[in-house]
Amino acid sequence: MTQTQVDPSAMDGYEQLLAIGDGRLPPPPIAETLGLVNFGGERGAISVELTPELRHYNPLGSVHGGVLSTMLDTAAGCSVHSTLAVGEGYTSLDLTVKFLRPATVESGLLRAVGKVIQRGRRTALAEAQVFDAHGKLVAHATSSCMIFS
Repeated sequence: MTQTQVDPSAMDGYEQLLAIGDGRLPPPPIAETLGLVNFGGERGAISVELTPELRHYNPLGSVHGGVLSTMLDTAAGCSVHSTLAVGEGYTSLDLTVKFLRPATVESGLLRAVGKVIQRGRRTALAEAQVFDAHGKLVAHATSSCMIFS
């Protein structure tokens, strides 16, 4: 049990994400490490945001592809997570990313928007896109996930 006395094992995936969003469950450590904020959405479609900082840069002077990939993986994966029944789990099988333009601190708030394309009993296919503050598409990904109980 967490300090707020909620039991994540008694919640479905969407309820778990809501509990993280409202502070009843702690956020995943990677969210704090990177500065991922504003998790939200609905069942099957989850978004997350990040304000680019110099600490996110690669040697070329733009946001590292790993940071963008983590945003995409989070949005796609959490979209699948939001469809889980009580007692179900999932793991990513793959993540295919396409980078379309560089992101920098001048890009402003980055928003990754994910959605489930197909959800079966054992696998799910999801996609995610990262947009900059001006609505320009920065990166796109697809992810296959394995569902288990």
